[in-house]
Amino acid sequence: MEKRPNILFYFTDQQRADTCGCFGQKLPITPNLDRLAREGVQFNHAYSPQPVCGPCRAMFQSGRYATDIGCFRNHIMLPHNIKTLANYMEEAGYETAYIGKWHLASGGSTEDDPDVNYTVTAIPREFRGGYSGFWRAADVLEFTSHGYDGYVFDENNRRIDFKGYRADCITDLALDFFDVRSEKPFFMTISHIEPHHQNDHEHYEGPVGSKEKYKNYELPSDLAALPGNYREEYPDYLGACASLDENLGKVIARLKEKGLYENTVIIFASDHGSHFHTRNRDSHLNGGDDYKRSCHDASLHVPLVIAGGPFQGGVAVEELVSTESLPKTILALAGVDIGDKMIGENLLDVVTGKDPDRPNEIYAQISESRVGRCIRTADYKYSVYAPGKNGSAFADSRVYADDFLYDLRKDPDELHNLIDREDYRDIKMNLREKLLNWIEKAEGYRPEILD
Repeated sequence: MEKRPNILFYFTDQQRADTCGCFGQKLPITPNLDRLAREGVQFNHAYSPQPVCGPCRAMFQSGRYATDIGCFRNHIMLPHNIKTLANYMEEAGYETAYIGKWHLASGGSTEDDPDVNYTVTAIPREFRGGYSGFWRAADVLEFTSHGYDGYVFDENNRRIDFKGYRADCITDLALDFFDVRSEKPFFMTISHIEPHHQNDHEHYEGPVGSKEKYKNYELPSDLAALPGNYREEYPDYLGACASLDENLGKVIARLKEKGLYENTVIIFASDHGSHFHTRNRDSHLNGGDDYKRSCHDASLHVPLVIAGGPFQGGVAVEELVSTESLPKTILALAGVDIGDKMIGENLLDVVTGKDPDRPNEIYAQISESRVGRCIRTADYKYSVYAPGKNGSAFADSRVYADDFLYDLRKDPDELHNLIDREDYRDIKMNLREKLLNWIEKAEGYRPEILD
């Protein structure tokens, strides 16, 4: 029997794809990731299915849509009555390890769970989504730490304090796993908070010196065209991304040192991007922490590189993919055929071109800033919203209205909304039908969409 690979999921928080050299960044921010991309597979058009931390993480752990399991916004815990990615992996004989930000153990926002809150305390085992092994995590890491200090908890609920740049410290905690692991294949998740802004400081916190080191950046054109807070924040944002890459290099070095690298598949992704307050300026969240709750590529387009095992050859995939497919892909790597119990697709099938009739489009659910849904094709973006519904209170709607239509061939920065243009009406109606099909498939009903 062929030896099953170790699987390492290294994922970041709020990182745009264009921070990475392999996805167009001109500064030397990600040399280690770029090297992995040259060895493995880079997905040039990977998109988040839900650009909010908690809902996206819920999808990563469940392989189900956030609306399907009730986790449509932050501060809703992962249900205990579902079979998770960790459950399947441990059942398949994998040792699990989880390090960093969890963000799925606390509720406290509804009458049903007023007292369940582990945001800054140890997360009980039954709230860890099936991870029974090595654990160095906090539920909301930005609440238990800052750029240079903080704490997490281990599998025995003991608090571990750290001093030093946070991404370095979280990585060091992850590296400890390689000294205590068993001989079983492992599935490790390193869930960094960087480059997410620090909530209580309302700033991105790169390593000291980032503002000077990365002052000669080239601002992405979609940001430069709109008012936002990027002038002040972008150098620290890049500094945080560079630190993440440096720490990725440390993990790779340890894998090589332990003789594990050749049999380990590394997946690098982010939960969503950042629009730096350039979008949703009419939202009730504007001026708060709304960096991402939007249908725009600034929020949805994320880095995705998979290297190792069957993902080899320096391949660049141009088809659109969704990171909703990561749980199914991880299980396929472990030899588990999950069938239709999880959403998405095995991304190896996209790499090999298994389905010539595969629809080249992605679907995303938007919450908190609005109740929204969108579809992206290679050429267009079409988005709808639920009029009069608070996106933090409602998961879905039976009635939506047109929000945005972008012609991405002419307007890749999504600056010109064509939703009311008569010469685009046929295109809009075709996209509307596609979007309705997605909603029906994902959510079990077919809403009405108004002009």
